[in-house]
Amino acid sequence: MKILQINKYYYRKGGAETVFFNTISLLEKHGHTVIPFSLKNKKNEPSPYEDYFVDYPELSESSLPQKIKYLPSFIYNRGAARKLETLLQKEKPDVAHIHLMFNSMSVSILPVLRKYNIPVVMSVHDYRLVCPAYTFTDGKGNFCERCKNGHYYNCIFHKCSNGNVLNSLMLCADSYFRSVSYPPVDYIDRFIFVSKFAMSKHIQIDGRYKEKSTYLYNFTPNVDCTTVQGDYILFFGRISEEKGLRTLLNVMKQLPDVKLKIAGTGPLLEILSSDAPANVEFLGFKKGLELQELIQNASFVVVPSEWYENNPLAIIESFMAGTPVIGSDIGGIPELVADGKTGYIFHPKSCEELKDAIMRAWSLPEGKYKQMSDEAKRFAIDNFSEDNHYNRLMENYQLVINKNR
Repeated sequence: MKILQINKYYYRKGGAETVFFNTISLLEKHGHTVIPFSLKNKKNEPSPYEDYFVDYPELSESSLPQKIKYLPSFIYNRGAARKLETLLQKEKPDVAHIHLMFNSMSVSILPVLRKYNIPVVMSVHDYRLVCPAYTFTDGKGNFCERCKNGHYYNCIFHKCSNGNVLNSLMLCADSYFRSVSYPPVDYIDRFIFVSKFAMSKHIQIDGRYKEKSTYLYNFTPNVDCTTVQGDYILFFGRISEEKGLRTLLNVMKQLPDVKLKIAGTGPLLEILSSDAPANVEFLGFKKGLELQELIQNASFVVVPSEWYENNPLAIIESFMAGTPVIGSDIGGIPELVADGKTGYIFHPKSCEELKDAIMRAWSLPEGKYKQMSDEAKRFAIDNFSEDNHYNRLMENYQLVINKNR
């Protein structure tokens, strides 16, 4: 089968990109031809298809004049549509699989895929389909669902995009344009949600998703390793407001005998690292074997998210290594972390509950820790294996291909 894989970034920027590249590797391992379609970027992995990639700036890092200049293509990118059409004419894929397309390619690619009768599935990694700012939080970090009935202007009033009015305005305009002109729910044949929570949330807001949706947890390659009850807890991922790191660091100030390592980068890195207590170490961005060893040697991984987290790869990769997780009771996290069995759960933003969870984890006897580690590994193999993911993914591909015939 020839499969078009579409994602904004062609380098490992975050969780969605890790899933994107893992999916490509999985499909190629089973003999399929994979055609990537992404943006041009100096950080990109090498690709024989890079001439078809879209030349478009990273607006989050752009100046005000540049954001204004690119606002029309932010909403509808004609250049992306032309590039994709040229690629489709040459390669004629059997199916297209979209990961991230907003803020860059835009919905412009959807009518092109329909024109060439390409069946389309989309892995839904966030809430951008129903929330302009994609996190269901406002500019102050409070939980927010004011836009769920199509009242996207709330995104501007509450400065939901990191407190920035212009960014919020752009996201609002994009949401209104999509809802009126090219609703993704009308153009995409199958939505693959990465948690039951995310699927039910979309269906609750827009019933049209019900007949087109399924859920499939992310996967990670199996790790053959020995369980180690390490001498530190670990956070790894994007260092941003919604990840709950302010709460975590406040707790660590109260637990000087507990060591925390933080691997990652993001907009809050400089602010948080400058005020971190002595028992917290910032390691910078880590990947591959180096990250894997950090996970394996940690006592626990902590996921203190303060938004409707979908299906965090941090939990999946930790469980596969046999490392239990301390996680917020929010979004898709409690689907994965069973309190007292594969880790500990606490109420988001609660310093008191997070402190208690860390103390319980830190004082866990070796035998009990081994049981928890084995249970986490067992859960991972049952739910996040490559074989299970591949079979379910192919079922969804075949479903939309048969429908389009």
